[in-house]
Amino acid sequence: MNAFGRVAALDFGATSGRVIVGEVSKDQLRMQTFARFANRPVPVGGRLHWDVLSLWQDALDGVAAAIREVPDLSSVATDTWGVDYGLFRGGRLLANPTHYRDERTNSVVAGVNARMPEAEQYRRAGIQTLPINTIYQFAAEAEDQVVEWADSALLMPDLFTYWLSGARIAERTMASTTGLLDARSREWNAELVAAAGIPMALLPALVDAGTAVGPLRADVARAVGAPRRVEVVAVGSHDTASAVVAVPMEPESAAYISCGTWGLVGVERSHPVLSEEARLAGFTNEAGVDGRYLLMHNVMGLWILTEAVRQWERHGETVELQSLLAAAAAVSVDLPVFDVNDARFLPPGDMPARITEWCIERGLTPPQNLAEMTRCIIESLACAFADAAQRAGRLGGVAVQRIHIVGGGCQNELLCQRTADRAGLPVLAGPVEATALGNILVQARTMGHIAGDLDELRDLVRRTNEPVRYEPR
Repeated sequence: MNAFGRVAALDFGATSGRVIVGEVSKDQLRMQTFARFANRPVPVGGRLHWDVLSLWQDALDGVAAAIREVPDLSSVATDTWGVDYGLFRGGRLLANPTHYRDERTNSVVAGVNARMPEAEQYRRAGIQTLPINTIYQFAAEAEDQVVEWADSALLMPDLFTYWLSGARIAERTMASTTGLLDARSREWNAELVAAAGIPMALLPALVDAGTAVGPLRADVARAVGAPRRVEVVAVGSHDTASAVVAVPMEPESAAYISCGTWGLVGVERSHPVLSEEARLAGFTNEAGVDGRYLLMHNVMGLWILTEAVRQWERHGETVELQSLLAAAAAVSVDLPVFDVNDARFLPPGDMPARITEWCIERGLTPPQNLAEMTRCIIESLACAFADAAQRAGRLGGVAVQRIHIVGGGCQNELLCQRTADRAGLPVLAGPVEATALGNILVQARTMGHIAGDLDELRDLVRRTNEPVRYEPR
């Protein structure tokens, strides 16, 4: 084992991206950020797209900056949000990938479910039925006859892996977000693929997290100034899978919340839970690293607050988030708790108006000012998080004694405290950059800089990242 090494994580979130280098040994885990950049969706012709070429260039610039300072970088790996993909023909991207918040799938969900009922889809894939799922996105492409132009489809992290290395793969944790992967065998399910209306040949061969797929392509190596071979590694490329690697938990007694744009709330198991009760409760079984399963519920997350702030700023308000959260913490009036998973909160737009509408429909008094609206959002998220954590424990047979919150949401003290209060359990907050840490840990293990199973990787996180503890009040 090479006792010390440096690896680079390309961590693309739904609103921003970053290039982070990790310095790793059996007793050390340090990170340095070399680039942060916005991820801004672009509406064109009534369709919402990802600006994937800008993301690629920003990532290359970040890797080049890292190599100038860290020329002995041994590997690089990508993680992204789930479900989205790019269509290719002859190695060329046909169009900018469509954003999962685009509403194109609304017209095809019923058709897919007619070909295979939701209950049967769940029995096979174990994935919560959401209109954003890849199975429905592919059905929309098939209906528009766009699939006929393509010879391959690469999920978002695999797209970047292909551009980095030339290797066409589908990493399993990401593939599990599609609704096309068999939850038991962790292979593509032919009947689900047929229900989506696409040919099986469109989907690449599957690989496990921790697979070294090859070196940087020569043109990429030149572009970033790499003086030596840099390996490209497939990690837990769905960002939630990487984040859960870095949760310093004991999975037999804890739930996790990976909190950012989405709030992914769940428990880790050795087998999927494919019961009708789990399906009706809206739980999903995504593949984790090292053969684990993540039984979790997708909660709308801080997207609602972010969009609310954007709306206020569009109307001329100057919003400083920490001041707003402090004002929200001081609110003493009773406020309604709304259903953050209501479908009206999925598309971009005027969240305060939608929350007001939700309240009025039920005869409830809506929040009256920015502080009250913010507190209402925080209380509603905390309620959803607490409920999902406790239900995940019951469904998964895990006696939840504490909740770990990682990701950007762990910096929101009010959210962490109110989640602890509503769950009646301690909340341990941190690390913030859990996704990048998980990416880095799996890379470092693949490259021989560290060794061990998930428990040992988490022990390294625990020894190098002290969480903030919130006791229920």
